[in-house]
Amino acid sequence: MNKNKVVSKYISIPYRYILVFGTFLLALLLYVDRILISVAKPGITQDLLLTDKQFGWAMSIFSLGYALFQIPGGYLIDKFGARKILAGIVAFWSVFTGLTAYAWNFTSLMIFRFLFGAGEAGAYPGINKIVFHWIPVKERGTVNGINFSAGRLGAAFALPLIAILIKSIGWQNSFLVLTFIGFFWAILWYVLFRNQPSEYKSISQEELDYILANRQNENDTEVKGAVGSFLLKSRSVWLLMIQYFSSNFTFFFCLTWLLPYMKTKYELDLVFASTLASIPLIFGAVGNLCAGFLVDRLYIKGFNFRSRSITAVIGFVLSAVGLLFSMKANSPVEATIFLSLSIFGADMTLSPSWASCSDIGGKFSGTVSSTMNMFGNIGAFLTSLAFPYLLDWTGSYEPFFYLGAFLNIVAIVAWLMLGFIKQNKILS
Repeated sequence: MNKNKVVSKYISIPYRYILVFGTFLLALLLYVDRILISVAKPGITQDLLLTDKQFGWAMSIFSLGYALFQIPGGYLIDKFGARKILAGIVAFWSVFTGLTAYAWNFTSLMIFRFLFGAGEAGAYPGINKIVFHWIPVKERGTVNGINFSAGRLGAAFALPLIAILIKSIGWQNSFLVLTFIGFFWAILWYVLFRNQPSEYKSISQEELDYILANRQNENDTEVKGAVGSFLLKSRSVWLLMIQYFSSNFTFFFCLTWLLPYMKTKYELDLVFASTLASIPLIFGAVGNLCAGFLVDRLYIKGFNFRSRSITAVIGFVLSAVGLLFSMKANSPVEATIFLSLSIFGADMTLSPSWASCSDIGGKFSGTVSSTMNMFGNIGAFLTSLAFPYLLDWTGSYEPFFYLGAFLNIVAIVAWLMLGFIKQNKILS
């Protein structure tokens, strides 16, 4: 008997909602795996005899691998489909999650983290490709908000839980636990998922017709010449890259240095510092959901591309304000409040960013989104290095926060410019 028919016998909700739950779990796993190293910092630096600058490199090298393999990952997604490629890359990065536990010095740790980042690179381009094929245009903002909120919720709840897990079984065994969870997801995904709605034999005809009638047409995208040439010549793609660089610069501070920053500056114990550091991530999840809702509401009201730009500009304003006020905070609670505002704003920019990739990229949405994500993760790479180096050079945390606020202002300008580019030929 067809496995999908067995499932449909007991579950009467639309298949695309079940699919979104699968991508939600993927985004959850993505960030839990990613944030583990930040919580494990005391044990890793002690066992491998690393300085803070070396540990900064170990965290940033992940972002470099993640950035460099965005375009190859997006190309593979576009060519072979999200079913095979997502299952393969989750298994691949899970291998290097586990191998991190066996790092014996700085060099081996750098190699494992680089390859771990390379493996994770195709995850969000794959999710974006799924959204393009399976999700009606008017639902796209909400679905993107759900998927990105999963990453934030995963990281938020993982911070204190992983701190407890590390205290219980050690940092090495914690990496191994997440390895097996990744393998389990990859197997389930390959067995249950299909690239196109029409490939699901037991999907209702009503839902299939609804999806096909309301999703974006693959022929909407006009690409003259090679895809690479299109990306290099498109001002819209370049502006998306610039604003996403700024967004990632702010957010990845939370995934890398926020916990050590809170622990050191306010002299907190690991579990309490982890709990405080998780709160901005929860606000990030809320920001994603609010942005997804706002994007869809504005689009339905006829704002078209401005449904993306208005939402993103609001987010970057909040992000800049939060960063500037957080650096003057006199207590860890006050700092957490303002950093929560900043991450709420930074994450409001994700849904419009990725929705715009689908709008502009069309059938090449995997490649366009991976290009944007590549440049964004160069920002993440620089965050991990800028924080310890600016602190070492100036003896103050403030230059890092001023730099982050400045980049948010640059992103606002980029979105305002995007609004004047032929309305980006959105959803023609």
